[in-house]
Amino acid sequence: MASISSHLPLSAVVLTLLCASSLCPHATKAQKFPMREATIEDLQAAFRQNELSSKQLVEFYLKQIDKLNPVLRSVIEVNPDALQQAEEADRERRSKKCSPLSGLHGIPILLKDNIATKDKLNTTAGSYALLGSVVPRDAGVVKRLRKAGAVILGKASLSEWAHFRSNHAPSGWCARSGQGRNPYNLSADPCGSSSGSAISVAANMVSVSLGTETDGSILCPSSYNSVVGIKPTVGLTSRAGVVPISPKQDTIGPICRTVADAVQVLHAIVGFDEYDAEATKEASKYIPVNGYLQFLKLDGLKGKRLGIVRNPFANFPDGSLLGLKFKRHLQTLRQRGTVLLDNLEIANISTILDSSSSGEWIALLAEFKLSLDSYLKELLVSPVRSLKDVIAFNEKFAHEEMIKEYGQEIFIDAEATDGVDAEVKKAFSKLKKLTREGFEKTMMENELDAILTLGSDFATVLAIGGFPGISVPAGYDKDGVPFGMCFGGLRGSEPKLIEIAYAFEQATKIRKPPVELHLST
Repeated sequence: MASISSHLPLSAVVLTLLCASSLCPHATKAQKFPMREATIEDLQAAFRQNELSSKQLVEFYLKQIDKLNPVLRSVIEVNPDALQQAEEADRERRSKKCSPLSGLHGIPILLKDNIATKDKLNTTAGSYALLGSVVPRDAGVVKRLRKAGAVILGKASLSEWAHFRSNHAPSGWCARSGQGRNPYNLSADPCGSSSGSAISVAANMVSVSLGTETDGSILCPSSYNSVVGIKPTVGLTSRAGVVPISPKQDTIGPICRTVADAVQVLHAIVGFDEYDAEATKEASKYIPVNGYLQFLKLDGLKGKRLGIVRNPFANFPDGSLLGLKFKRHLQTLRQRGTVLLDNLEIANISTILDSSSSGEWIALLAEFKLSLDSYLKELLVSPVRSLKDVIAFNEKFAHEEMIKEYGQEIFIDAEATDGVDAEVKKAFSKLKKLTREGFEKTMMENELDAILTLGSDFATVLAIGGFPGISVPAGYDKDGVPFGMCFGGLRGSEPKLIEIAYAFEQATKIRKPPVELHLST
C-alpha cells in the first residue's frame, strides 16, 4: 500500500537531498521553469529544451502534495513507482527511440480512486471495504494512459463510492482521506464525486487528472474548482476496471486546467475496449479521423448555434452577480460570431430534474447492485464480494466509515432491488422518452450545436441520455468560489463542443490559480 502518510514525508526529504547534490544537475533550470499552471504544451517544450525532466516535475508535484494535502485532502495515495516511471520517460526521451512521443509522455496524472490500476496502488472508491483488494488488470483508460507514456502519480480522493452510499455525506468526503476542501474557499463545497481530481489540478498538485461521471461528477467539481472537465459521450471511453454505478450513464473523462490539456487526455483515452465491448464499439463511430486536437480552434465560436434555456437554468435576479456575468459572456459569444437562441424550453424539464419522477433513481439503484456485484466478483482478492458484503463491512466498521453520522441508505435501497424487473424496464423507457421529447427535440428543432448554462445544473439532462458536456471556468462569486460555463450537446458532438469550449476559454481567460497562502492556514 502506498499511503500518503508513509510516502510523502520521504518524498519531500528525497527532493531536498537530490536538489542539493550533483544527482540533480538540472536543478537550477528546473527551479527557473514555472511549473505552476504549466500546460502540457509548456511542459513538453521544456522537456525538449532540457529545461525540465519528468523526474523533476514529479518531484515538484510530490512536494506540492506534501505541502497542501494535509489541508485539501485531495490525494489518497501517491504511487511509490512514480519517480521510476518518470526516469523511464526521461530515458526514452533522451534515446529518441520512441519518437514521435505522445503529448502525455512523461506527464504526471492523478486517477480518481475508483479507476483500477494493476500496480502498488489501491483502488477503493475511498472506502476501507476495498482496501487491500487486487484488481485483475488496469482499467481500460489506464492501459491507454500507460501506452501514451503518462506517469501515474497516484489516486485522487472522491465522494465515497462516487457519492452513491448516502445522501447525507458531504461532497468530497470519503473514509480513507476525510473531507476534501475547495482550494478557493476552504469552507465552500468542492462538489463531487470527482472532487479530489478537480481540487488537485486546481491547486497545482498534478498536471492533469481523470474523473468519472454518472450524473454531474465531472461537470460539477470542475465548475466549483475553476478547472476544465470533459464528460464524454457514454462509451467513448471504456468503463472497464472502474468501480461502477450505472452502465447506461457512467463515463470517464479528463479534468485539467485548460481545454487543450483536457483534449490531449481525451485524445489518449478514447477507443474500443474488449472488456467494455458493446458500449465502446457503438461509440467508436464518433471518434474523428486524426483525433480531437484538430478542433482546438480560436475561431471555434464562429457560426455556432447555441441555445439558452432560461427556465430553470438562467433565471437570475436582476442585478445579481451571476446574472451580470452571464450577460457579459453572452455578449462575448455574440462578438465571436455565435448565433444565440434565447428563451428555449425543454419539455418536461421539471420531471427530468427530479430523479424520482423521471425514473432515473429506480434505474440507478438496480444497475448499481448488478454492476457492483459483478465488479467485486472479478477481483482477484477482496474483503467483500457483493453489495451485501459491503453493507455488512460498514456495519462492522461503523466508526471508520462514519455510518452513524452519514448512513448507507442508498446501499440498503439498492440491495433491496431485484434485477431489471418490470418497474426498472418501465423506468428505462420513461428516461428514453423524456430524452427524446426533451433535450434531443430542442436540439434538433432549433438546429443547435450546444446548449449553454452557468454551473452544472444541466448535468442531469446530459446524464440520462449519455450526452457529452464540457465545463469551462466562467467566473467567481462574492466569496471567491468559482463557477463554470457548461456546454452540452448530442451524442458524439465532442468536436463541436471542443471548438466552442476552447474558443470561449481563449476569449475570456477566466481561470486563475487559488492563492496558496489561504491553503496553508
